[in-house]
Amino acid sequence: MLPRTENQAIGLARYCIDFLRSPGGAAGGIGRATLERVEQFHLDSVGCGVSALASRANAPTVLRREALDTAPANGSRGGICLGSARPCAVEKAVAANSSAVREWDSNGTNFGYDAAKGRIAGEFGHNDFYPVAIAAAREAGLDGDATLRVMLLIDEIRGRLAEVFALRKYSIDHVHHGAVACAAAFTAAVGGTVEQIESAIGMVVAHYVPFRAIRAGHQLSDSKGASAAIAAEAAVMCGRRALAGFLGPRDVFRNPLAIYRLNEPCPAGQSPFDLELGSGGDAFAIHAMHFKLGLYEHQSAAAIQAIVDACGAEPEVARDLGRIRRIRVRIYEPAYSIIADPAKRTPTTRQSADHSLPFILAKTLLKAEAAAASGQPASWESLMLLPEDYSDAAIGSDRVRRLIDRIVIEHGGGEYDALYPDGIPTSVEIEHESLGLRSGGLVRYPLGHARSDAARTAAVVALKFDRLVAAAVDDPVRLRERIRVGGQTREAIAELYAFPIHGCDPG
Repeated sequence: MLPRTENQAIGLARYCIDFLRSPGGAAGGIGRATLERVEQFHLDSVGCGVSALASRANAPTVLRREALDTAPANGSRGGICLGSARPCAVEKAVAANSSAVREWDSNGTNFGYDAAKGRIAGEFGHNDFYPVAIAAAREAGLDGDATLRVMLLIDEIRGRLAEVFALRKYSIDHVHHGAVACAAAFTAAVGGTVEQIESAIGMVVAHYVPFRAIRAGHQLSDSKGASAAIAAEAAVMCGRRALAGFLGPRDVFRNPLAIYRLNEPCPAGQSPFDLELGSGGDAFAIHAMHFKLGLYEHQSAAAIQAIVDACGAEPEVARDLGRIRRIRVRIYEPAYSIIADPAKRTPTTRQSADHSLPFILAKTLLKAEAAAASGQPASWESLMLLPEDYSDAAIGSDRVRRLIDRIVIEHGGGEYDALYPDGIPTSVEIEHESLGLRSGGLVRYPLGHARSDAARTAAVVALKFDRLVAAAVDDPVRLRERIRVGGQTREAIAELYAFPIHGCDPG
């Protein structure tokens, strides 16, 4: 517990050092289920990154070229980009890899919610920052087990910050929690002192606060998808500067002009929150994080589950979509404001389409129709949304537009809002010409949610990985085995991302 009355930056620094360097300290006795969950989220992130690079998605391609044009700093082993063995500037490799991981907006998600402890700030966040752990492992010569602990440490810090401080209330982008976590974990992992870690955290908070301007407007740009990458890059730069002797602001969580007390005033000598962090077993924030089973904004998952359930129970619903008169969706806030925004009913970019609930449901229904025509049952496997479902042709499809015209989205009111963020409550009613009204009722915990079937989720996540990388590598199953972190030697971890990716410049 790091109480609000103490210097929490120093507390985080000591926690990180204990977690990573003391076998009998905070790192001792991490549960097998926790480490396996880190492996699953890392696997998922790599699949997303490989697919984005093979598809030559713009932001990760630009940042990867930029990274490959740099050389490691003197005394640094450098980082490597996914798909290349060439060492480059470590912070540039982190930016390129984190951008690739995040580009499809399809990897893990947290909602910053622990009702049992009364920590319900409910800030979003994503498992975008594992490239920072890989970069730290290269610099420090860590083996796989130590690298897993760095990954877990990043997720734990950002996950717990998300439970106690809602950045979105102040128009600050959620990746800032990840930047704080990365600055602390990277600096500790490469041998930083308590004071150096505190300086790195202070610099991130004082100099690199990203605002949600990147998410405003009718159509979204590369800045939205690359926000985590730029935050991770800044965190690593801050860590390296602190290690070189640069002194950043001290005691930044209690600084009256930093983002915490500035936005949530509190008595002098305090920050706005206590911060409790996991120290062993399976008591870690990662167990409340969720998987996406395809490409979609996670808050649409319950609506997709409702379509899967409806079409699975009665294939006739999707056999002829022209017979559907209306689709009525009820959903909670903030999902109603974010993915039901009228400006997103007619998306023109992928970044907007994957945050458009009408578009997501229209594409899911078209996949259900194709499944019914081929005799496949409707399931997450057969209806999985993949990159090709967000191509320019798919976004401009007349059939998609006609389905969107029949979709009505309503705010479910207080009844729905009260069930979030414990669940993502959504209901879907389909009015069909011959079948009448079909509704599966309220969906709260769709597959992929932390409270859903873990074994079934893991199976679909593995299938998602295979589908994402199928055209990018020769053997998806072999790649899954290669990038397993636990038990790897330091030499293997140093080259973990140096496998060829078809369609991607090897550098």
